[in-house]
Amino acid sequence: MTQTPAQPSTVADVMHPAVTTVEQTAHLAAAAYLMKKEGATAIVVIDDPRSRHPIGIITEADVVRAVADGQDVNDVRIRDLMTASPIVCQEDTTLRDAAKSMVNGGFRHLPVVEQDSVVGIVEIGDVSRALLGPSA
Repeated sequence: MTQTPAQPSTVADVMHPAVTTVEQTAHLAAAAYLMKKEGATAIVVIDDPRSRHPIGIITEADVVRAVADGQDVNDVRIRDLMTASPIVCQEDTTLRDAAKSMVNGGFRHLPVVEQDSVVGIVEIGDVSRALLGPSA
């Protein structure tokens, strides 16, 4: 008899631990480059590379809006476009609670923190796939 693998139940089960980070003083062009290079749809903005404390988040939608508005990505700083003080979660946050936070807040990414330091990121697609199960 084969055992069925356990259904993911927490953010730790589905998060991306290799989260891309950037400092708020970098240009928007740096964020766009990192997104392309890393295949990321969001980057966590940190206050300091040593502490990795998340102070914001910047998404591909932010980059698109800036470009559509005619802003020069080499002049705009990330701090000017980021969503400051993003909602975060812990590794032991349930997938259901993560989904509620995303739906209620109207966003698609949640930085995952441990002791106030970013350790990963979870996306709405990760949460949806896990909640829908293997039959979806």
